[in-house]
Amino acid sequence: MKARFRFALAVGVLGLLMTGPFLLAALLLYAEARDVERAVFAGFLVPRLPLVVVVAVMGLIAGMVALRGLFRPYVQGLPRMAETLRLMLGANRNFRVALEGPPEVRDLARATNDLAQQRDELLLDVETRIRQAKATVEEEKNRLAALMSELALGVVVCNLDGRILLYNSRARLQFKALAQGPTSMSGGALIGLGRSIFSILERGQITHALENIQQRLRRGSAEPTANFITSTRTGQLLRAQMAPVIAPTAEAEREPQVTGYVLTIENITRSFEREAERDQALQSLTDGSRAALANIRAAVETLIDSPEMEADYRERFMRVIADETSAMSGRLEATMSRFADALKTRWPLEDVLGIDILAAAARRIEDRLQLPIKNEDQDATLWMRVDSFALIQAITFLASRLRDDYAIRELRLRLCAEGNMVFVDLIWSGTPVSSETLYAWELEPMNVGAETSPLTLRDVIERHGGEIWYQRDKAAHNAFFRIVLPAAVMPDAQAMDPAQHLHSDSRPEYYDFDLFAARDAEGSGIDPDRRLTDLVYSVFDTETTGLEPSNGDEIIQMGAVRIVNNRLLRQEIFDQLVDPVIPLKPEGMLIHGITEAMLNGQPRLDVVLSAFHEFCAETVLVAHNAAFDMRFLQLKEDSLGVRFTQPVLDTLLLSAVIHPNQESHSLESIAERFGINVIGRHTALGDAYVTGEVFLKMIPLLADMGILTLRQALDAAQETWFARVKY
Repeated sequence: MKARFRFALAVGVLGLLMTGPFLLAALLLYAEARDVERAVFAGFLVPRLPLVVVVAVMGLIAGMVALRGLFRPYVQGLPRMAETLRLMLGANRNFRVALEGPPEVRDLARATNDLAQQRDELLLDVETRIRQAKATVEEEKNRLAALMSELALGVVVCNLDGRILLYNSRARLQFKALAQGPTSMSGGALIGLGRSIFSILERGQITHALENIQQRLRRGSAEPTANFITSTRTGQLLRAQMAPVIAPTAEAEREPQVTGYVLTIENITRSFEREAERDQALQSLTDGSRAALANIRAAVETLIDSPEMEADYRERFMRVIADETSAMSGRLEATMSRFADALKTRWPLEDVLGIDILAAAARRIEDRLQLPIKNEDQDATLWMRVDSFALIQAITFLASRLRDDYAIRELRLRLCAEGNMVFVDLIWSGTPVSSETLYAWELEPMNVGAETSPLTLRDVIERHGGEIWYQRDKAAHNAFFRIVLPAAVMPDAQAMDPAQHLHSDSRPEYYDFDLFAARDAEGSGIDPDRRLTDLVYSVFDTETTGLEPSNGDEIIQMGAVRIVNNRLLRQEIFDQLVDPVIPLKPEGMLIHGITEAMLNGQPRLDVVLSAFHEFCAETVLVAHNAAFDMRFLQLKEDSLGVRFTQPVLDTLLLSAVIHPNQESHSLESIAERFGINVIGRHTALGDAYVTGEVFLKMIPLLADMGILTLRQALDAAQETWFARVKY
């Protein structure tokens, strides 16, 4: 039966079932209207009423059976077909729908099978193309592997987290040769896909080099690379060059996004040892020659002064001259023969802003030595050609010696220049240092705490072609070490307009103390009616043992950066690990990567919180999801006696004010909306950097909404739904 007839029949049956009771009621009403006919009708209908009921019920049942028979194939066939389709799309691509049921269902099954067949043909074509593409990629990869295998240098490619993504055989052999202990056994390796490069190389060195590269990218450098020398845990020296891996972007004006870096590594331990041997040989050659020359000179002077000397005595003096010259010649030939095949080892030097070096040195000294640092007369335009990490090690070493041996309480750093030389001064007040002490320090290995270095201060100075002086300023009642280094021309100076450089956003950052002149001395020292653009901010973040501050979780890291004059000052930072005195949670360590070993020996929260309180004094606090971080601080106020009374702005709440219709207000989502490149997430300082950049993007958007002052921003944030979340 065709579908239209089935439909017509179903409509008819439904019509009878629905209209039958109404027809019967109409007949009864009609009969009631006429007495005579009513009596006749009642006499006829009443005796037959049971039969009428039975017939009506049977008719209803028959109608229902008919409807069931008409539509059952559709009701059962279509769900079955749906299950078959899911099977075809999932587990069994070759499965087909059975041709059963009414004609319409069979036609739908045929159409479905035809579509499945077309789908299979398209998938087969796609799979063929994928196999061809894979074959091409595999061929290119094999070519790249062949090229890399022929390189004399080890090559390692890492992402921003330091995870190794690619390496060549040379790198594997180099690091295997460096390994000691279990990793040097069969099957063990220091290097491998997914492993961390920080298990081999020092994290601070890699981070420092990456920061230099990012600064060069911001300044538009054509060659954003970094060179450095580092030592492994086994004492081997490695020369490395870092180049960034930059993500392609369609927008030429956007800042390049660094997604990783390429390290080319060369083991120069043997070269360094050879140079040390050459130095010793030259020293012995010089000392030996000095004595020989003295003997020769004495013999010659005697011969000249005694022209009438007897032949035997003259022969003896001549023999002395011959023996000494022969010995000198032998020593010289032996030295030349020993080192004729050796090339002179050179340290890679790079052009770096002087204030960047001093800022990094200040952070290192404050973090590792807990020695306060102040800046004094630093010329922000000076460039130096140096090995930045070695120079920072040298400055840190001098600071450690001054602290340990002379108990200085504060160190000031000064940067100035004269001619083609740059002067880095370490200034202190207190006991002066003798020249003999400085000479002894120059020859010591630059070991600071648990950090060891095979280099001496003299090595660093000589390899830079510089000098180190000790001077006293009696008028100022202080003394200072002056490290003299060669100046360098600013990279890409010819390609940039000096005026544009001075006014660009990438100019060197500095701290302007004059900005603190206008401030309210009462309360928190902050006027809530001041404009957002006129305030000073401390953007901070914490890493914790867990997410429940009220249930005993503790802070394990604090990081903060200042915003002054609408600029994020990356040199004005607070970065400190904290010993929580409680075990860490495994799920937390997977996020922030901080281990209990890293926290052993770190200061407790009472010390860190006091220092952070001083760091952010008289500034507006800024954080993402600030209620979470502030809860940790507030719970410690009574026990530690440190209170944070200044206003707090939350970038999560401000995001809800600016973009109320967005689904996500996470830090990553906001940064993505603003086009901010996220580096170093899930570290306190890294998150503070990202939050600071996000906040600076928000200020003009808030101004467009009429939110200009601190009070207006706080009021607008409190009206959002997220402001009701409690911790």
